[in-house]
Amino acid sequence: MGQAGGPRPCDPPSPLGPSHDLYCIELVAAPGVTGLSGRVELASPPGPFTVAVTADGHARFIPVVFLSGLPAPGRYLAWAATPQMDSLIKLGEVKNGTVTLRPIDFDKFNFFISAERDRRVREPRGRIILRGQSPSTRPFPPDLLELSLGAAGNAAATDHDHAGHESTGWPMVPTPPGVTMLPSEMALRPDVTPFLPTADGALPDAKPNEVLRLKDGDSVDLEAELVRRTINGQTYTMYSYNGQYPGPLLEVSRGAEIMVRFTNHLPDSTSIHWHGVRLDNAFDGVDAVSDAFTYKLRFPDAGIYWYHPHIREDIQQALGLYGNILVRESGESIPANREQVLILQDLLVGDSGLIPFGQESPTHALMGRFGNVLLVNGQPGYRLAVRRGEVVRFYITNASSSRTLNVSFPGARMKVVAADAGPFEREAWVASVVIAPAERYVVHVRFERAGTVAFVNQVRALDHLFGRFFSQVDTLGVITVARERVTADYGASFAALRRHSLSLAAQSFVNRPPDQTLVLTLRTQSLPYITERLMQLDSIYFAPVEWGGTMPMMNWASTGRQVRWILKDPATGRENMDIAWHFRRGEPAKIRLVNERRAFHGMQHPIHLHGQRFLVLAVNGVPNEDLAWKDTVLVPAGAVVDILLDTQNPGAWMLHCHIAEHLSAGMMMHFTVD
Repeated sequence: MGQAGGPRPCDPPSPLGPSHDLYCIELVAAPGVTGLSGRVELASPPGPFTVAVTADGHARFIPVVFLSGLPAPGRYLAWAATPQMDSLIKLGEVKNGTVTLRPIDFDKFNFFISAERDRRVREPRGRIILRGQSPSTRPFPPDLLELSLGAAGNAAATDHDHAGHESTGWPMVPTPPGVTMLPSEMALRPDVTPFLPTADGALPDAKPNEVLRLKDGDSVDLEAELVRRTINGQTYTMYSYNGQYPGPLLEVSRGAEIMVRFTNHLPDSTSIHWHGVRLDNAFDGVDAVSDAFTYKLRFPDAGIYWYHPHIREDIQQALGLYGNILVRESGESIPANREQVLILQDLLVGDSGLIPFGQESPTHALMGRFGNVLLVNGQPGYRLAVRRGEVVRFYITNASSSRTLNVSFPGARMKVVAADAGPFEREAWVASVVIAPAERYVVHVRFERAGTVAFVNQVRALDHLFGRFFSQVDTLGVITVARERVTADYGASFAALRRHSLSLAAQSFVNRPPDQTLVLTLRTQSLPYITERLMQLDSIYFAPVEWGGTMPMMNWASTGRQVRWILKDPATGRENMDIAWHFRRGEPAKIRLVNERRAFHGMQHPIHLHGQRFLVLAVNGVPNEDLAWKDTVLVPAGAVVDILLDTQNPGAWMLHCHIAEHLSAGMMMHFTVD
């Protein structure tokens, strides 16, 4: 069944292929029916993102049906229905061989094929001959979970009596509304020292960031320092660049070279990594700076980039050390009435203030730190006032530690025009933007109706204990649209989907075998009894994306001492920093990223490559039809993503997961371009 683009989920299972049991349904013949067989691949729909969801967060798959043994003549129709049979989709007519059907966007569904006399029927009337269930129907009901964990409460309590009170210094982490926790889970605490920054004297109040428009040859000063920030009425000691939230927006022209004189006033070492910029290797920002360092930066590519530490990102970035870089094409005309640079982050806040971090090792090492307060440019409640008919160009960066977002402007039309490091070959209409940690997207939004438009994050989270999906909606901001119409009307250019050409002929690489393969997995040790038992049960199904922190206690209590996230080279068996890939400069290299299904906990990983750019060639064997230069790609759970690395920038570079806690728990390697 393999097709152009690489192995597919319904191919014979392979350790280096996409997950068969997460993305392929084996159809079962109905009683009394013989000689029929079939499979349904849950393919990723073509689009700009490696994960497809609706604007309200439902996973979206294209069912590709492979059938044999259907008697001829006959008419056969495929259907999808929710388990309660209260919603039904007629997917289309099928036959022996391969048929691609209309999309499915149910959380859980039954798939079945009926034999019909009339293809025009709106609901199945004939005999059901084949049926199957989506992988998402597998999570256990609560009665079975509680039965299997009946003794776990006592065992867990015995193991963690010492941690069941606040004398450890750990406040309780917030639990997402509607998520049920077992008593033994509530007793868990991280086995590390809690850390929050403190100051001996008064601190300056942080202020909103400024825009620094820099020319070729300019120099700029950046200082990492402690500040006082007030968020939702609570005041915290946090970090900043130049006393601002976020750090200053650096605006330069493509081809410019500047110097950044960096001074570290924090008590701990830090650094500045210039994320996505193809700069000289010596200034990449992975080495620790205790006092001062001067970075020499060059900007060969237009795009939206950002800067942040590369030392304990789980602490320093979360506490405010991040900022954007906007690299403009000289003379470029932007077909929009205005531009907005938005950097998004979530912050984990409890009843008494910020939830501390792990001093010796990161907490939240399993799934990453999910916050419960969402910020836009360092503050909750983003606001923008526009006129009716305005087109706004939004540059969106996700600076969260772990949270993948699904953002939209309900009621306003939106098109995606560019990714991390350049424009898409073809602009595309989208209902929402799926943006993983460290990714950036550029969208144009037209506000055509007077009133208010919300800027929202809408996802479907999974209650792992009850096996149910539920909606999580965060309002990040509000755009107020005046009745007065805008003077400069960009409606015509907004309605056109522009095309751009790439400098690299990528399609010739789609069917080639990969030059290198990397497996994403993990290893654990000494986890609490309750965590191991629950996670073993939970492994029956992994959603493509862990959208919300719905296992808060087990995740919080897992530290980098117990969890080791792994990048593994299957050709050599080497792991993480023992891997040493070499690429020849100027020779594009195809890399296959395999997110292992059999891992103790499978989840998505945003993989970032330093100092280079790449194209996403295929997801689960489906070729990407709309390419753009990127430096970070989201690899869904159990999925395989092929990328084409543009090896133009010499040096020794890093590749790592950009979930901050996964990076701090070892998920990084190095490669050389020479």
